[in-house]
Amino acid sequence: MTDATLIASLTTAPSANGVELATLPDSVSWLEVRADLLGDLDTDWLRNHFRGRLSYALRSTEEGGVCKDSVDRRQQRLARAARYYDGVELEGDRDLSESLLAQVPVKKRFVSWHGRPSSLPNLKARFERLASVPASTYKLVTTETKISDELLSLALLKSLSRSDTIAYSTGSLGFWSRLAALQLGAPAISGLVTKADSDPAEPTISKLIEDYGLPEVKPAKEIFGIMGNPIFHSLSPRLHNAAYRAMNYPALFVPWQVGSFEEFWREIVQSGSLDALGFSVQGITVASPHKEIALVTAGIVSPMARCAESANILVRNNGSWQADTTDPEVIYMATRERSVEIRHKQAAVVGCGGAGRAIAAALLQSGAGVTLTNRGAERGNHAAKLLGLRYIPLTDFNAAGYDIVVNATPVGRDDNQAPFDLKTLNDDAVVIDLVYGSRPTPLVDDSLAREQVVIDGRDVLLTQVLHQFRMMTGKEMPAGTAMQKLGRRALTRNDP
Repeated sequence: MTDATLIASLTTAPSANGVELATLPDSVSWLEVRADLLGDLDTDWLRNHFRGRLSYALRSTEEGGVCKDSVDRRQQRLARAARYYDGVELEGDRDLSESLLAQVPVKKRFVSWHGRPSSLPNLKARFERLASVPASTYKLVTTETKISDELLSLALLKSLSRSDTIAYSTGSLGFWSRLAALQLGAPAISGLVTKADSDPAEPTISKLIEDYGLPEVKPAKEIFGIMGNPIFHSLSPRLHNAAYRAMNYPALFVPWQVGSFEEFWREIVQSGSLDALGFSVQGITVASPHKEIALVTAGIVSPMARCAESANILVRNNGSWQADTTDPEVIYMATRERSVEIRHKQAAVVGCGGAGRAIAAALLQSGAGVTLTNRGAERGNHAAKLLGLRYIPLTDFNAAGYDIVVNATPVGRDDNQAPFDLKTLNDDAVVIDLVYGSRPTPLVDDSLAREQVVIDGRDVLLTQVLHQFRMMTGKEMPAGTAMQKLGRRALTRNDP
């Protein structure tokens, strides 16, 4: 077990009182100032608001930044930064002149490269050129063009076995690689000081701490993850990783934002590339839009998943992959924990995707009369035919008369929209909303105001995570008060 160095990256202008710097967690050791984005800030002011060390980065346009300075101007800024900062990022392709190196002490040099890799040998050659210059840290950040590219940085770290080299892949596909890199010797990991709405794949430093227990790095031999698009809003990594830490279980749970399920399955899972790096993919929870294709990937399919033509979990067992769905768990939880009567009740399911079909199937099996509604007629008619249920176009849907109403669409996740006209909802209807975001959805808010029985997206999440954890690890998620408090703290309404 080791501790990673945490680096908070400042990419937007700090507030006048510097509160976002002053309130960074104590475990954050470095503040990286992106001078190409912010200009040259007053280091005295920075040190008055941040207690750790300061590093200076002047990312060029060639390496994904915005700095267009001339060679002379760039070297002047870097040399000046070396006098006031504790570390200076020097780009291997343009900042290693003898005159500049003479002004930047070795202990302050962070020699870096950002670019597109062509192959592992190419990346190794790139590292050798960087490492020929004495420095405290070397950093190679690759921008992937295809899923397999994200493995190159990890393969490089595996081959080097060094503790002075950071390597990972950036972008939505490569986010998880910076977490896996810590398992392969990378000494540090960076996250934004404040959230960047323009790039959800770039985590905040607080999210790295909350979701992955950093700076503590425990050895992980198994990798689990959640796959979907979009996926970075998911709280599953936070809950699963908290449980691993509580149990001292050698695993890591990561998000995979994937456009092509087939490519991911071929390049990451079937190729055995992660096994070669010392990891074993043992389970994947599957989110939209991949639930249908996940079903046909597995060799063994549960009856419920086959009935709904949808799988939201894949579990590896003795080399074979099994597909199942935990979406119906919310219905079983409602009857078991909320005393919701299902039998002989009229239920409406809004949304006919994988989750909606699975929940409709569970309601039907529990004795409810079920009506489906969907915005798109093709998917709605398919679900109705598959399950033998009535379908109503969403434009014609009226919630009046239904005892149970389920929202199985993404509507309401941080967009302040409702999936249907809430005025038509019965005052005594049970409401189940699968959506969760940074605040309660309008459907949940409206139903709570009516004092209805409400099962919101956070309840659904926790119910499914408990079941999925058991399926993937063969163990119960820690139940005592410590885990319950940890889980509830992870599900606060203001997530970083």
